[in-house]
Amino acid sequence: MPKNKTVDLTVKLGKLKLQNPVMTASGTFGYGDEYSEFVDINRLGAVVVKGLSLKPRPGNPAPRIVETPSGMLNSIGLQNIGIENFIKDKLPFLREFSTPVIVNFFGDTIPEYVEAAAKLSSVKGIHALEMNISCPNKQAGWIIFGTDPKVTYKVVSAVRKATGLTLIVKLSPNVTDIALMAKVAEDAGADAVSVINTLTGLAINTTTRRPRLANIIGGLSGPAIKPVALRMVWECYKAVHIPIIGMGGIISADDAIEFFLAGASAIAVGTGNFVNPAATMNVLEGIKSYMSANGVKSLKELTGAMQC
Repeated sequence: MPKNKTVDLTVKLGKLKLQNPVMTASGTFGYGDEYSEFVDINRLGAVVVKGLSLKPRPGNPAPRIVETPSGMLNSIGLQNIGIENFIKDKLPFLREFSTPVIVNFFGDTIPEYVEAAAKLSSVKGIHALEMNISCPNKQAGWIIFGTDPKVTYKVVSAVRKATGLTLIVKLSPNVTDIALMAKVAEDAGADAVSVINTLTGLAINTTTRRPRLANIIGGLSGPAIKPVALRMVWECYKAVHIPIIGMGGIISADDAIEFFLAGASAIAVGTGNFVNPAATMNVLEGIKSYMSANGVKSLKELTGAMQC
């Protein structure tokens, strides 16, 4: 096939248009300034910041990160500076760039989710919201929001009424039917879904016979989870009509292309940022090269193009 000198990398998520599909996964890119020495933030499709809550949180006790084969377990405990401190201390830096800012947020109750979304939606420089629903619901016996279809519908629909920004729902993979959860989020008003969050895991020190994490269990991420993430993206693609942001073990452009073929419209690099702080830039250039070499004019041609 003839090579294209220019390719269309644009992606639309609800009302938000991205110049390219390469995003940062929440929790792995800090608040943006931490990586600015290694990454040209203006070249990213979007910056997704570390998850925020209404009030600052100290997170879990150490140790809270453990390396595993082809991945890592983390139990950070959603440590963050809180919404008000983010707006005051971190957002001004991000406003210096043309790249859209997507704020990941969470709460312990539905009213907390709603209040957080309303506060963030009124601030200049925030372009979209990403709901982390892999959190315990204080009002329902600490059941994880994103593992119960009825609770998921309730919290997403409540937040939908509180914001006019593009609303992305980050799905938990720790469910029986990920496609059902994606459909519930779509029906509740989500503009897009992020697939997937971390898988629940455990590591044990055989000498001490104790868990390697102080919190005992943690979230598994990195290349080890990529096959699971790809399968879940594919299942969601068959179930919903809204865009899917694929994530889970993306280190290279080839990884990203696999996610597009499985049904993703955009991708997010997470644990790869820890291995190589410039991973997002390498992935972006690799996507361009792949498209040019294979005569792909538009990214849309790749989405869901896996041949079965």
